[in-house]
Amino acid sequence: MRLVVISGRSGSGKSTALNVLEDIGFYCIDNLPIGLLPDLIREADANDKLTRIAVSIDARNLAHAVGRIDELLNALPHPCQIDVVYLDASDSVLMQRFSATRRKHPLTREEVSLAEAIELEKQLLDPLANMANLTLDTTSMSVHELRRLIHVRVAERNGSDMSILFESFGFKHGIPTDADYVFDVRHLPNPYWDETLRGYTGMDEPVQMFLSSYAEVAEMRESIAGFMDHWMPHFIRSSRSYMTIAIGCTGGQHRSVFLTEQLAAIFRQKYRLVQVRHRELAD
Repeated sequence: MRLVVISGRSGSGKSTALNVLEDIGFYCIDNLPIGLLPDLIREADANDKLTRIAVSIDARNLAHAVGRIDELLNALPHPCQIDVVYLDASDSVLMQRFSATRRKHPLTREEVSLAEAIELEKQLLDPLANMANLTLDTTSMSVHELRRLIHVRVAERNGSDMSILFESFGFKHGIPTDADYVFDVRHLPNPYWDETLRGYTGMDEPVQMFLSSYAEVAEMRESIAGFMDHWMPHFIRSSRSYMTIAIGCTGGQHRSVFLTEQLAAIFRQKYRLVQVRHRELAD
């Protein structure tokens, strides 16, 4: 049996994530009181058709169970494969999303402003955030990209498979907060300074040819690949389910994109679930 627990701050995309899992056959329950999880799993265990379950849990259901989350999840009947997926976004983006939709935040009251409710929710959810197998920062994601990532990273993961994501980004737009490893490639030759290459990205052949002509680019690729290749089996043996490796250059258009694609190609030869995300190129 597989259980996916979806949590995170309101406005970060929990409903979207749950809908993706429901669309592909998970039995889904929205806003489940966490104390009911053991009963749900026991009921599912008696039903051969309920082999994949997803539940979303929000801050309103944690007030009386916040200190027992770890205990409740660890006490669930076995065998039960559990993935805790935590979604979040920056405070400013969450504010914008609530303003755009004119929805009421679940923790707002007459004496609690939206900004205060967003911060309070973070505090209440911290125990679950710390337990998460996978954290996704949806600050710069479209709904379509979030749906794709939930599908390929969560839904397609099976058993002991590790889901590996190589993500390019630009330092001038901020470091991804959900990355497990961050590698800085800003020291490499920059196609941006060649006006004939500036309008291309690392996905385009002119930039690829430019970067491939420098030995230090290949050396950096092999260095990152060697480091991750050495430690990946250790993560897998420790039952690590997800790994996000971020490659950053200045703007996230050329060097990081090129190396992210190359590293993903190397690791696809060894691991089944290897995905790529180019944060600054995303729609």
